[in-house]
Amino acid sequence: MSIIVKFGTFILNILYGIMKLLPQRKKLVIISRQSDEPSLDIKMIEKVFKDLHTDYQVVVLCKKIGPGFGGKISYVFHMLRQMYHLATSEFAVIDSYCIPVSILNHRKNLLIIQMWHSIGTMKKFAYSILDKPEGSSSKIAGLMKMHKNYDYILSAGDGYKDHLAQGFNYPVEQIVTLPLPRVEVLKDENYAAAVRRRVLEVYPNLAEKKTIVYVPTFRKVNDDDFLTALTELCNSIDYERYNLVVKAHPLTNLTGFDGGRAIIDKAFSSFDMLFIADAVISDYSCIMYEAAVLKKPIYLYTYDYDAYMSSRDIYMDYKAEVPGPICYDAGTLTAAIEDGSYDYDKLQNFLDKYVYTGSQHETKDIVDFIFEHRKTR
Repeated sequence: MSIIVKFGTFILNILYGIMKLLPQRKKLVIISRQSDEPSLDIKMIEKVFKDLHTDYQVVVLCKKIGPGFGGKISYVFHMLRQMYHLATSEFAVIDSYCIPVSILNHRKNLLIIQMWHSIGTMKKFAYSILDKPEGSSSKIAGLMKMHKNYDYILSAGDGYKDHLAQGFNYPVEQIVTLPLPRVEVLKDENYAAAVRRRVLEVYPNLAEKKTIVYVPTFRKVNDDDFLTALTELCNSIDYERYNLVVKAHPLTNLTGFDGGRAIIDKAFSSFDMLFIADAVISDYSCIMYEAAVLKKPIYLYTYDYDAYMSSRDIYMDYKAEVPGPICYDAGTLTAAIEDGSYDYDKLQNFLDKYVYTGSQHETKDIVDFIFEHRKTR
């Protein structure tokens, strides 16, 4: 395995060296493997960068690694496109691990920004969980030079910097407080109203009662435990008073699951559903940060707390810092929601620590930072 990876890296660097003989252009390349379509954050950066710097080209490359051998081969050819644009750009922005960014030898004047795809990551990741059940192996991380070559890493708030420094294995001095563009729209009432209208067109009954949105994190293990907990939650809701919308992670297998009167939504993103929520149920998901920006009451359904912490663990002092009641069973959870009282001061303290919301133009702030840190040719 190690010989194959080292040989592949050697060959790719030869090809990349040839590509670097091409002239460097006024260009920003944005690369993601989170989806085959650009995220809201990427679209916003692309638009603002083009508006502010009309003499620059913006190239967006979004592609997931597909299943099976065919999917991997297809992605290898896509990597050649990534390499060409990295070789001929002044700036590169990525939102996840990108193989060519980490393993190749770049021009000294290519500025590389890691704009992680979530506002906050309370769950430990990357270098913080090497050789753990939900982490990568340290051997593979070393061979693939995981998360190398970044000039700066963006953080939603100051309290989040240490988490990113540990996860990416970088000094905290290279972590910069610049929240993702989506924070801008979370504060935009016109955007919120438009999303609510779209959701209500599909689910008009949501306007009739308060709506609880359940957004659990993805679990690589213990699917049976999740389905049991989900069933108990669906059965415990008072549907005369509340709607329940379940937004399971796209990779979660819900085949054959019967949610009864709950809405198992697949038409909208979890982000969209936050705008219709009167209360949000989560656990260890980064959706918590987005809900906090919207000032939505957050409740934690942690039926698997001990097992999850032993296999994954998180950065913060969970029990002390999370901005809502921690509930280990569905009955306690629904009782907490029905009680009606909520500690909004704790929610605000959580938000103040982890997400900076003082700017009114988060996207422009990122674009300005990128351009201000342009390296000389």
